[in-house]
Amino acid sequence: MEGTPEAEDQLVGLFEVAEMAGVGRTVVANWRARDKHFPDPVADLRSGPVFRASRIQRYLRQRKKLMAPKAHVISTINLKGGVGKTTTTAGLAEFLSAEFGKRVLVVDLDPQTNLTTVLIGEKRWEELNDEGHTLATLFTDALRPEGEPAEFSLEKTLQRNVSSVDAVTQVDLLPSSLDLIDVQDRLASMPSGRFYSNNPTDLLRKAIRKIIDDYDYVLVDCPPNLGIVTLNGLRISEGYIIPTIPDVLSTYGIPQIQRRVRAFADSLGESINEIGIVITKYKANSTVHWNTVRELQKDKKLPVVLSTFIPEKNDIAGSAEFVGRGTLRQKYGYQGGFDAFRAMTQEFIELVEEKA
Repeated sequence: MEGTPEAEDQLVGLFEVAEMAGVGRTVVANWRARDKHFPDPVADLRSGPVFRASRIQRYLRQRKKLMAPKAHVISTINLKGGVGKTTTTAGLAEFLSAEFGKRVLVVDLDPQTNLTTVLIGEKRWEELNDEGHTLATLFTDALRPEGEPAEFSLEKTLQRNVSSVDAVTQVDLLPSSLDLIDVQDRLASMPSGRFYSNNPTDLLRKAIRKIIDDYDYVLVDCPPNLGIVTLNGLRISEGYIIPTIPDVLSTYGIPQIQRRVRAFADSLGESINEIGIVITKYKANSTVHWNTVRELQKDKKLPVVLSTFIPEKNDIAGSAEFVGRGTLRQKYGYQGGFDAFRAMTQEFIELVEEKA
């Protein structure tokens, strides 16, 4: 009946509104009192107010859209390579899925493709790369002459139910490519398009916006720089984490990351939250590691340091290999690796949801 003249003329009272919404009359009364968007009544009768059914239907659709759960989009970034960024992102994705029941999308923007091969293996990555089904094609499309057809296919690029661990069942991946190295340098000179519609930092958002809310968490693995590809990741992110080894060289660039992300967010008129610093490859018997962690914790200008440290262990180092395993304990180890990743993931969830 919706959309017909009959529906447009139909009047409903509070009881019918509650039935349409599947809630009690008290809830509807609260909506009327507190929500300025609730439709005005057509008339106030002795039996109560009456409303046009079509306006109530539009209100309920809009309310459902606004109240629908949104994905938490978090970037991982460090300006130095080799700090455990890939291991941290992969671990978060797998533990969010297997231990906390979350639906996860991993977006690999790092041209080194390490995260991609961790999750789908080198053979599958080579097949996708040869077919052009990676994120490099998305960015290459932006450089094509106007009128030339785009080649990026979200459906063919999106890899579903990735990970070599049987217990991980809800992780999808948008894979990276080595070709991103060349593409990034060319993006700065891309044509602006008609009415300046092309924005080189907005390409990823436009490409995945129709699927992003299919997930509880979206993890974006950024390259070790603050270039245009990284800004594409930050553009869709509500926050970011900084995985780091606790030494001088690995932590040196953290203030620079903070300044650049803050300036980028300000230019958008939005906020990108500092979720925290994740300590990786931690050696409990290292004086340098111990002292560096204390310095990071004391510096109030830096993001909070997560209280769970990821230790340097052979099992964790070996987790980067794409080998079939039944459980996360088998992958991350029985000697503290699994427990550390699980505790870190739980703390990560709490920090993200606290800032949401």
